[in-house]
Amino acid sequence: MENRPKMFCYQCQETARGKGCELQGVCGKKYQTSARMDLLLYAVRGVAAVNRALREHGLASREASHEVMDALFTTITNANFDDSSLDDFIRRAFDVKRRLIETARENNVALPALPQIEFEAIPDEAEKYEEITGVLAEENEDKRGLKQLAIYGCKGMAAYARHAANLGFEDEEVYAAIEDAMAETARTDTTVDELLGLVMKVGEAGVKAMALLDKANTESYGNPEITKVDIGVRNRPGILISGHDLKDLEDLLEQTKDKGVDVYTHSEMLPGQYYPAFKKYPHFAGNYGNAWWKQTDEFEKFNGVFLFTSNCIVPPRKNCTYMDRVYTTGVVGMPGTHHIEPGKNGEPTDFSELIAHAQQCPPPTEIEHGEIVGGFAHHQVIELAPKIIDLINRGKIRKFVVMAGCDGRFPSRSYYTQFAEALPEDCVILTAGCAKYRYNKLGLGDIEGVPRVLDAGQCNDSYSLVRIALALKDALKVDSINDLPIVYNIAWYEQKAVIVLLALLSLGVQNIHTGPTLPAFFTPDILKVLQDKFGIGTISTVEDDIKTLINN
Repeated sequence: MENRPKMFCYQCQETARGKGCELQGVCGKKYQTSARMDLLLYAVRGVAAVNRALREHGLASREASHEVMDALFTTITNANFDDSSLDDFIRRAFDVKRRLIETARENNVALPALPQIEFEAIPDEAEKYEEITGVLAEENEDKRGLKQLAIYGCKGMAAYARHAANLGFEDEEVYAAIEDAMAETARTDTTVDELLGLVMKVGEAGVKAMALLDKANTESYGNPEITKVDIGVRNRPGILISGHDLKDLEDLLEQTKDKGVDVYTHSEMLPGQYYPAFKKYPHFAGNYGNAWWKQTDEFEKFNGVFLFTSNCIVPPRKNCTYMDRVYTTGVVGMPGTHHIEPGKNGEPTDFSELIAHAQQCPPPTEIEHGEIVGGFAHHQVIELAPKIIDLINRGKIRKFVVMAGCDGRFPSRSYYTQFAEALPEDCVILTAGCAKYRYNKLGLGDIEGVPRVLDAGQCNDSYSLVRIALALKDALKVDSINDLPIVYNIAWYEQKAVIVLLALLSLGVQNIHTGPTLPAFFTPDILKVLQDKFGIGTISTVEDDIKTLINN
């Protein structure tokens, strides 16, 4: 370990050289920040192990579950770049762990002998502990890859669980699954087979987390419905809300009524446009811009203020003009921005400072105009089922192509645009997540009124695609979802895509293609298991993949 790099992180698709970031994250994360994240995750593995032991005696702490959830969420790619914020997370984790240990002692609860349980450290000395807290502390590459696969899946699951909790929907089974996985990755005696089983358990829990968030969103705001979304601008000051949290969107819309400002959605917040509850706000304008990675260009033209409610914030370029107009909330952090603490105990978050700032800004500059159509979550598509089944039976729809997942900045991502353009006209794209921005403005037309791009919503709405597949399975009377005319060509970037993948695998979905590259934490042995058991593979060329997925 004497020659270990300054940092090591390979949790996202854009990791350096496809192997791992060692000096600074491609995402912009400094090595000091990476060390803090490693220390935080090490600390919460201890929290998870103690809370798991307490849960067996009916003494689990919901506060501890929230700390584990938020620590995982704040370490997701493009969520928190603020060292002082991470220091606060670390201090809270150690404080919660101390109190859990005291509860265990008072109740004679035996605790496992894990180094993380007794460990404490000073946050600003995080780099000193990298030898034991960092990813490379696990020397066996296969075990390391599987442990990180489980942890990354838990990060994605935690993000979905937090959004649901913000709406008052929680599931102890989801918290227990996250804590069990984190505690198991703390062990040094686990076998590869045990870790493979753990990864599948994370996928199963991921399905529960996505179902929980779907319930939270739809019971709070109604079922998404087919909606035409304006991508132009109005002539009043604007607020651009990004991220994924619909509770923040609701609070912002309610507090901006009659304030002379319009609210626009950005990137993964676009699906907020599809919920009936938000359509009552006349100042809820359209969608501005494209996927997360284009923000450094597009924000320069918006002129108003920005609110980040979850991950997908990008460090600005030097000499950017908008930094003093960026606000963050929840687990998001970025030095030089304004942070707004979330409301407590179900109270709304106070956005008055942000709104006052927006009122002083000029209107946005238009960067495009027209409309895009979305709102094809499971409830809406199932309502269309008779028509869709008829089109399938008449040979008008040959294949559904699931092109869900993430977008990214690498040029290789143009593959997904070219693939969508090359699809035969009897193929329909099912999408969710910001991957949609590669093809949702192509004008691919429709099949007798059914659009050829059906946008279910955010990345977590990949659950809708599962619900749609199960409904088609019943309607077409086939034995397995793998017998359906559905193929999977999924793009990934960060850890929410990881939990979506694990969820699909846990449901038995076969022959998923993912790209633009396979994860760096898939060692050759791990990949072989996934290929042998699930037929998982990566993309090749558009021409070859059309032959394999569509014409085969």
